[in-house]
Amino acid sequence: MSMDREHMLATAKELPGYWDVVVIGGGATGLGAAVEAATRGYRTLLLEQSDFAKGTSSRSTKLVHGGVRYLQQGNITLVLEALRERGLLIQNAPHLVHHQSFIVPNYEWWGGHFYGIGMKVYDKLAGKLGLGPSKRLSKDETLKRIPNLEPGGLKGGVNYYDGQFDDSRLAINLAQTLVDQGGVAINYAKVTGLLKSNNMINGVKVRDEETGNEFEINAHSVINATGIFADEVLKMDEQNHQEIIALSQGVHLVVDREFLAGDSAIMVPKTDDGRVLFAVPWHNRVVVGTTDTEVKKAELEPRAQEEEIEFILKHAAHFMTKKPTRADVKSVFAGLRPLVRPLESKGTAAISRDHTIMISEAGLITIAGGKWTTYRKMGEDTIDKAALVAGLDIRESKTHNLRIHGWLKHVDRSDMLHVYGSDMVGIKKLIQSHPELDELIHPDLPYKKAEVVWTTRNEMARTVDDILARRTRSLLLDAKASKEAAPEVAKLMARELGADDSWVQNQIHEFNELAKGYILE
Repeated sequence: MSMDREHMLATAKELPGYWDVVVIGGGATGLGAAVEAATRGYRTLLLEQSDFAKGTSSRSTKLVHGGVRYLQQGNITLVLEALRERGLLIQNAPHLVHHQSFIVPNYEWWGGHFYGIGMKVYDKLAGKLGLGPSKRLSKDETLKRIPNLEPGGLKGGVNYYDGQFDDSRLAINLAQTLVDQGGVAINYAKVTGLLKSNNMINGVKVRDEETGNEFEINAHSVINATGIFADEVLKMDEQNHQEIIALSQGVHLVVDREFLAGDSAIMVPKTDDGRVLFAVPWHNRVVVGTTDTEVKKAELEPRAQEEEIEFILKHAAHFMTKKPTRADVKSVFAGLRPLVRPLESKGTAAISRDHTIMISEAGLITIAGGKWTTYRKMGEDTIDKAALVAGLDIRESKTHNLRIHGWLKHVDRSDMLHVYGSDMVGIKKLIQSHPELDELIHPDLPYKKAEVVWTTRNEMARTVDDILARRTRSLLLDAKASKEAAPEVAKLMARELGADDSWVQNQIHEFNELAKGYILE
């Protein structure tokens, strides 16, 4: 079945009887749960109010990591699980996930001692799924790996390996995997309420955000995987429910590749506020972050605060010889982490980065917390619970070695089409039959017009934002260039979607408003 939205909507509405599993939320967590359910042979429907990975899941630090800092906190189980999942993800989506060398520079003004011993423990815990042994580096060796690292006060460094990936591309591939496995995924389908029979949840009310049409879906189990919006769905179930999500904002700045020479990423274990700071090469740019700022309100488009931007620039200057300024920032993006508050009965232990599954009296299953690296394990745990709650046949998980849509073992990472994996062939054929689609959408962006056509046809892209922010990563790589590319992208999409000129104008206007938040004046 192809990713055709009209077809998906019709299938969702017309199924006679009950879906086994309905998942609310199309980010990493919801997609992981839905793929898990579909591969076990359960009839699975995923509903996303906006676009797949529109929220937190497209705004990560782009790392698939075991969590070095959890090791420092002594949370060995979390590290073990994450390292194992990291290894599986590299096997299951090699076109999107690859090894990344990291260097922890050791300066006189902070102790990098833990990282010498700690990384050896990290290697051991990873076992067979390790990506390469860590090692200590002298000052000269460190500077050879990263020639424009600040040499003043540098004593040496530690080199270790983690994974790096393209988050929203993985989300799109997971939606395609879900469909390949017989499931249904619909974006711009907002769940507005829960259906109950005999005080037990047996379905959802849905609004198609494109037409405004409303319909009802029956389900044996309903999973709330809405991340930062989890409390909203919990309130649909119990009006006076006690909120469980605490929001923490993480901001990233994207600068040119020249700020980080060599192929290694930098990890600074301790900044003024005790945060870890990363500078990671990504799609020929460098992503620098992140912050940890408490935020009160969940929003689909969170905005970076001035002090967060200044904080990152100031700390980046400590360890880069070429100091990035506001003028050097190509894009700034913010994401909200949905951290699970400790429930009162458990005392006030530190807020967990681990995932939590809750089941309400009416049978609503909520999965919250966690991180991209462990998305598969979170899905497995969630569907184990859902099968019990709904009384479905108990079936074993099959996702450990499930190849994710687009799986391709050897890709040429210098070719920007590599993120499509095996679908690259389809895009190249499209270019052969329509050579005009070989042109770039903008001279400062690495994406071709063919990708706009392909993702509109095959990946359920519905808006200019879908294409410039998530199907391609234009908005994160260069926000100004993306604004300039928007009219061309809108025209290409309109042809595919059969949309008129007013749709085109409206899309350009909406994208321009959105992009303002990614540009530093």
